[in-house]
Amino acid sequence: MMFPHTELRYINDQVGFGVFAKKFIPKGTITWALDELDQILEPAFVAKLDKTRRKFLMKYAYRNKKGDYILCWDLGRYVNHSFHANCMGTAYDFEIAIRDILPGEQLTSDYGTLNVSASFKGTSKKGTGRKKVHSDDLLRFYKEWDQQVLEAFKHFNDVDQPLIHLIRPEFKKNVIIAANEHILLDSIKNNYYDRSAKGKK
Repeated sequence: MMFPHTELRYINDQVGFGVFAKKFIPKGTITWALDELDQILEPAFVAKLDKTRRKFLMKYAYRNKKGDYILCWDLGRYVNHSFHANCMGTAYDFEIAIRDILPGEQLTSDYGTLNVSASFKGTSKKGTGRKKVHSDDLLRFYKEWDQQVLEAFKHFNDVDQPLIHLIRPEFKKNVIIAANEHILLDSIKNNYYDRSAKGKK
């Protein structure tokens, strides 16, 4: 589920649509969380889909560490990529604002965290040293991303959290430790889907 005070806006023909903040979203806020309405689709099911539906899924879904496709039911599917993302994924099935997001600003995520199937060129790469998003970015940049998440967690208890009820029970203890003790026990690297194992795609 996407942070409630957001809206879908058309950007341009090249980008399409994006998700924008309707109110100030402070650093440390959960901006998206996996919930029961999101579809979790196994690769075998996806492989049997007709071309039209599979194309849609490949555009809007991401893959978890098991290789399943996750299709968000709400605006979450329209969050665009940026090398300067203001939201970052965690090992706890939610994204967190890693800096303040102003009203009218687009919410963005780094697609390098999403186990993309094929590399693609990104925009706004100035100052990052990155030109493309790759399927193994989680293995290369997890330390940097973990640090950004940990810094955001320092503000977790001081901001409004309308999505906090969606944190899954198995993650709550470690989320509390991250927020209260500023210790990140689980790396975003845990989200990596290893396609090399047993010929996975």
